[in-house]
Amino acid sequence: MCALRGYVRLALGALLALLAGGAWANGYVDVLDLPAKPSALAVRSPLLDLDLAGNRLVAVGQRGHIVYSDDAGQSWQQAEVPVSVDLNAVHFANPSLGWAVGNDGVILHSDDGGRHWRKQLDGRQIGTLLIEHYSALAQLEPDNEQWALLAAEGERLKTEGADKPFLDVWFADAQTGFAVGVFNLILATRDGGQTWDPLQDRTDNPMGLHLTALNSTGDALYLVGEQGLLRRWDSEAKRFAAVPSPYEGSYFGVVGKPGEVLVYGLRGHVFHSRDGGQNWQQLDSGLQVSITAATKDRGGRYQLFTQAGHRLQVEDDLSLRLMPQQGQAPVAGAALSAKGELVLVGGRGVRSLPGE
Repeated sequence: MCALRGYVRLALGALLALLAGGAWANGYVDVLDLPAKPSALAVRSPLLDLDLAGNRLVAVGQRGHIVYSDDAGQSWQQAEVPVSVDLNAVHFANPSLGWAVGNDGVILHSDDGGRHWRKQLDGRQIGTLLIEHYSALAQLEPDNEQWALLAAEGERLKTEGADKPFLDVWFADAQTGFAVGVFNLILATRDGGQTWDPLQDRTDNPMGLHLTALNSTGDALYLVGEQGLLRRWDSEAKRFAAVPSPYEGSYFGVVGKPGEVLVYGLRGHVFHSRDGGQNWQQLDSGLQVSITAATKDRGGRYQLFTQAGHRLQVEDDLSLRLMPQQGQAPVAGAALSAKGELVLVGGRGVRSLPGE
């Protein structure tokens, strides 16, 4: 068995070397440098998130596809994108300025409402950012072991290359924003993405858990992740401080409005708080499937969606009502169009549900 396994490994290695050589001979280009290919099927391909740029809908997904609609989702056009990596999240600070993040540590920016995009950063630079930032802090505070450990983390990222994805992005305004991802990967900018600073030391995340989503309720900014990670931005301390978590499983998203917040995630778990996350009430979804997207309808009611395509409406008494619908498809992102329709994206592209 050992000899056979060794032979298979040698054969596989030879095959990979041959394929790699052929790729270079044929003009191989890294997906971080390869523009997304125009495709008439982009709107039907897997899309992972969407947001509003004013009245325009902008959706992002696999192979660098970004599509936008100016008629509430009736028709779509494909944007010009400089990369072909999968894009996981998009957020617009205003009708013109938006950011998208994805695999290989990529951060994209648009200043024309999502029609054209340029790359601000990718994973090939993130390791160096950490090394420079935390090495400088280590020189100022040589007795603080945390800085040396984080600088070493930068060395590891630099050695491993551009393989760490960002999972979400959020901007408070045209200048201030955050991008978060796997293994406590978090960067912040105060100049619209021209420069990015590591924030790994400001997440109360010693285990390096994945950061899956962040969102504002209008009066607070929340960050969630795996294994019950739940944080709230402390503007005075300039850090994401821990708040009590009612669940030890993974959270996939946050939605809310001033005075309240909902977090949701694995196996149909949903929790609601009206006191800044100090106390939580579990809402019974009646489902064992993960909740993967949420938005608010025209009446301000929360609409939740699952990876199997269920739609749950949060009623005034905080009960969850399973809404009837014709046909279901996995949902990765949701938004309310200018016409009041619920626009959903997922593995089958874009679809719309009538507004209530």
